[in-house]
Amino acid sequence: MIRNQIKNLIRSAVKEKIDFTVEIPEEKTHGDYATNIALILAGKLKKSPMEIAESLVSKFKIQNSKFFDKVEVVKPGFINFFLKPEFLQEQVKEILKADENFGRQKTGNGQTVIIDYSSPNIAKPMHVGHLRSTIIGQSLYSIYKFLGFKTIGDNHLGDWGTQFGIMIAACKKFKPKIVDLKKITIHEMLDIYVKFNKEIEENPELQEKAREEFKKLEDGDKENRKIWEILEKKSLKEFEKIYKILGVNFDLILGESFYEKYLKQEIKTALKKKIAIKNSDNSVIIALDKFNLPPFLIQKSDGATLYPTRDLATIRYRVKKYKPVKIIYVVGNEQTLHFEQLFHSVELLKYISSDKLFHIKFGLVLDENRKKLATRTGRVVSAEELINKAIELANKIIQEKNPKLSIKERTKAAKIIGIGAMKYNDLFQNRQTDIVFDWQKMLSFEGNSGPYLQYSYVRLQSILRKAGELKAFKPEFLREKEELEILKELIKFPEIIKEVSEKFQINLLAKHLYDLAGLINTFYEKFPVLKAEKGVKAARLALIKAATIVLKNGLNLLGIEVVERM
Repeated sequence: MIRNQIKNLIRSAVKEKIDFTVEIPEEKTHGDYATNIALILAGKLKKSPMEIAESLVSKFKIQNSKFFDKVEVVKPGFINFFLKPEFLQEQVKEILKADENFGRQKTGNGQTVIIDYSSPNIAKPMHVGHLRSTIIGQSLYSIYKFLGFKTIGDNHLGDWGTQFGIMIAACKKFKPKIVDLKKITIHEMLDIYVKFNKEIEENPELQEKAREEFKKLEDGDKENRKIWEILEKKSLKEFEKIYKILGVNFDLILGESFYEKYLKQEIKTALKKKIAIKNSDNSVIIALDKFNLPPFLIQKSDGATLYPTRDLATIRYRVKKYKPVKIIYVVGNEQTLHFEQLFHSVELLKYISSDKLFHIKFGLVLDENRKKLATRTGRVVSAEELINKAIELANKIIQEKNPKLSIKERTKAAKIIGIGAMKYNDLFQNRQTDIVFDWQKMLSFEGNSGPYLQYSYVRLQSILRKAGELKAFKPEFLREKEELEILKELIKFPEIIKEVSEKFQINLLAKHLYDLAGLINTFYEKFPVLKAEKGVKAARLALIKAATIVLKNGLNLLGIEVVERM
């Protein structure tokens, strides 16, 4: 990768370890790559950045470099690097040779990364928040795997806690017979949960009844365990339908209940290490004053555990069993405080260093009016409703654009385009901001959208089909400015993937694919490909083939399928 080549050049000239960046300038006149190393060294060496930059460049041996055409210094001390056209031209061969492996790297070196994502609550339909977690998490999973990490996707289900006391009490009241309960749907589960909560408002004593039911569940009561097992099994079956449509798989599906057996020991360990404190009311906390955080409650006064207790046990289990170099949690912004408390607590307990733990937070899902996405009745939209709407709208658009398409072909294309549009709408935006579901923009075949990228791929494939088998080509025929710009964009792909893994900003990859599609679409509208002279035609077809490889590989990492025809 070019960034590495530049860093190696600089390290050979600077005989000490120092952090610096190598960026791709927005202004093309500022080079293909630029570094701020001279600005960083200026304060340390008490010299002007320009003087340092000139000195460094004089040490670079680029006369016979296969990468760089020239290196220049510009005020206030940036060093700009310009790539050789000959180097860029040769990259087409490398991309074609690598094909579906272009961009794949071994930087992970088989180290383990655990990604905790999706994590819906049992007995409730998956909502749009879980959908965001699922889409972002699956893309990160694919990217880390592509980089050579041993990646473990863990669906940490919310299947334990006080809410199950409410759920069991509600089932006993509204679905008292196990035979009836076996027919319950996930939407009925939500309905009786809501109904029982309304009754709690009118009769607060029912809250105590719910606590008793959960305590019985924790103590192994057979009836309560049976109810819980039915709810879990039914819920997982419903979730699996959604995961199948989205093309999502997990290596582990371990709910909070899995860690129940470790919870008492977890509290004992924290007390024994004197990290936790038992209060006079029997509650147990981990004090986090030195981090300017409120205490982390891991046992209630009645002796019951909480999800913080379960999260502590989960990390200890994961560290002991898998020895991960990173544990990544893809969870909404609203859980920021919880994860700050959790990460500092496990570091105090010496389970794992907090710098190996990452909370990948994300914003809300809004409608076109920038209001929280909800149904007309005000309830949160389920993931299933959103997915069905995306496919339904895609179906209508395809039917309008190509009415001759068979129902079977249209149904298949609608699913790929609808799901792709929904995923891309999430991933091309900065995950920490709220995302807007503007259905018209999201499903448009123009502009920054999933269908635009999918259609760009299809158009390129159409050109290649018309051309027939790729002939031998000479890359030196790719000499137009637009062709070289496409090549510069293509070779960024491996660097972008690595940057995404470091910054957890998947929108960087989405932007790269959109920029590439824009360049290649403009190119073949301006220059002839199939009608170009023989040598130029072969080289341009190779360039188009290279672009399809990067588009397909990149979209696959976003979890988006491509179609060969549309």
